Amino acid sequence: MKKPPTTRLLEGIDAPTDLHWLTDAQLAQVADEVREHIIETVGEIGGHFGANLGTCELAVALHSLLDSPRDKIIWDVGHQAYPHKVLTGRRDQLETIRQYGGLAPFCSIAESEHDIIGAGHASTSIGYAVGIKEAMRHARRSGADGAKAAGEGHVVAVIGDGAMTGGVAFEAIHQAGGLGTPIVVVLNDNGMSIAPNVGALSRYFNRVRLNPRLWRAREGVEGGLTKLPVGIGSAFERLGPQLKESIKAFWAPGLFWEELDWAYTGVIDGHDMRGLRVALREALAAERPVVVHIATVKGKGFAPAEDGGLEGMERWHAAKPQSISNGEVAPARSASVPRRPPQYTTVFGEALLEECRRDKRVIGITAAMNTGTGLNILQQEMPERYFDVGIAEQQAVLFASGLALEGVRPVVAIYSTFLQRAYDQIVHDVCLQRLPVVFAMDRAGLVGDDGPTHHGVFDIAYMRCLPNIVLMAPRDEAMLVNMLRTAIAYEDGPIALRYPRGEALGVALPKTPERIPIGTGEILRVGAGTGPQGRVALIGYGTGVAKALEAATLLEADAGVTVADARFAKPIDSSLVLQLAAEHELLVTVEEGVLAGGFGSAVWETLNEAGAGATRIIRVGLPDRYVTHGAIPLLHEEVGFTAERIAERVREAIGDGVAGDGVAGVGAAGERPGRRPRGGTAETGALAGA
Repeated sequence: MKKPPTTRLLEGIDAPTDLHWLTDAQLAQVADEVREHIIETVGEIGGHFGANLGTCELAVALHSLLDSPRDKIIWDVGHQAYPHKVLTGRRDQLETIRQYGGLAPFCSIAESEHDIIGAGHASTSIGYAVGIKEAMRHARRSGADGAKAAGEGHVVAVIGDGAMTGGVAFEAIHQAGGLGTPIVVVLNDNGMSIAPNVGALSRYFNRVRLNPRLWRAREGVEGGLTKLPVGIGSAFERLGPQLKESIKAFWAPGLFWEELDWAYTGVIDGHDMRGLRVALREALAAERPVVVHIATVKGKGFAPAEDGGLEGMERWHAAKPQSISNGEVAPARSASVPRRPPQYTTVFGEALLEECRRDKRVIGITAAMNTGTGLNILQQEMPERYFDVGIAEQQAVLFASGLALEGVRPVVAIYSTFLQRAYDQIVHDVCLQRLPVVFAMDRAGLVGDDGPTHHGVFDIAYMRCLPNIVLMAPRDEAMLVNMLRTAIAYEDGPIALRYPRGEALGVALPKTPERIPIGTGEILRVGAGTGPQGRVALIGYGTGVAKALEAATLLEADAGVTVADARFAKPIDSSLVLQLAAEHELLVTVEEGVLAGGFGSAVWETLNEAGAGATRIIRVGLPDRYVTHGAIPLLHEEVGFTAERIAERVREAIGDGVAGDGVAGVGAAGERPGRRPRGGTAETGALAGA
């Protein structure tokens, strides 16, 4: 006789409070059902995967003990927070995550009251937690805010061991220990961030988590000594604190924390619901800084990740759309797939390997993103020339500075958005000292599904204002190879190149890379029409060049259009800009970055300083707001970064005889007035309407 089907509990969980009345066994069942839901959903639509499978029990345990949002749960990065989203009223929306108009890829304060912070960069959760808890204590002491003073909630920060390589986490630990801030930090230890963790701290965590004897031995020694016969045990007991400190110093894996005035408990099995809840309940009751060290498996419940070791966990950090079917890896499609152009990241990685082979001074540096930046190619072929500093962008730049001082040629490969975290080091330690460090900024421009925390849209503006630096951007993969050669050969200071995520254009790569004269652009297309060269000149920078060429084709019947590739945003090719201004009625700058302080601003400044400030200009770029997540073509359409919209704006300008809607003849972002994302969440609408 068949057993009746088990009643699914997850369908009855519409808010965290629904967990408060369940037994440990029922909570474990909910965690399993959350995991199944994530495998089924994310395997179909794609998204962050392995880390979320590892935190199902943790999310259930936390919400079963806490009263969110009065109690605050802060998820570091947020790529491990899908179970949290499922438990906080977004279960049936999970299939929209990372989709245009759908759930945000990370936590978002505009999306749910249970998302306490919105962050897509690592190592920040403890700092947030200290601030939030101290604000609660301040309200209670001062009585200034009756609503907050009425009930001071708990604050829990969940941080992965990979994020613990970030220095900002240690700054928060230091402050909380000094203040005695009563927060709980859950250290989710799975040996992985995106790639396997590196560094001494990672090795320390691995020793602790993989050797349970270390964390059981202390308890056994303390208990055993006090039970010795003939009065010896009682003598040891009378030693009290001295004995405990001696044993702790020899055995305790939490010595680091306890020396900073934190209480440490662990290592706890992060998939044991009862053990988790006991440890968390005790930590919450301690009223002091406590770290609960848990061991989890990245990819728990999905065999290819769980049983595949570090390689399997790294591969399944994120799942591609339709990569999983019926809980298993989907079979490969047999249909022939047309050959696609290479990824820019791969082109860069292979070009850097060749530069390392050619020049013994060259070294590659990344910050926990070996595959994401293409440096895994160098890592595999020439590991002695590859360095991964962990999630520590500041150290990556400082490390490069030290190398450069000794004649090494460091290439720092970091996403545009992550390089923001090392801004002081770029300003103070590289540019001020004019050190020959190469910055390779991957993911420049809009990156798509990861959204506003990962869009690389500010680097032109935040780098262009710095003295002594050279900025360039390739229009295609061939130019990327040439620019890398140019950057490594440049001796007079730092130099940076930005390039986008995704497929390149499919042009042939140079057999022998060529150096590009610093600060020179080139004309790619000469317009024909009114005036010596035509009525309109489009000047593209990086990915803006392809958009300019497409727009020129659309405008062919309306006006003679010249297209130039600036190649450099600093130093800008002033002679080329002045030539184009003199020979055309209208200049249009095209860049995939924010307009404020960007490439278009550089063109306008150049003309103004040369006394040609009356030149009519339209600047096409990204608006003064954070752009939401979604497929890149949809985002380009939303903000007006398309050939069609560029052509439309040019027609409006040459027809009306004015340059557009901006001040001093400078156009605005190029997006359609009033256009907003279709549908979506509160987060999407808030971002679009900012």
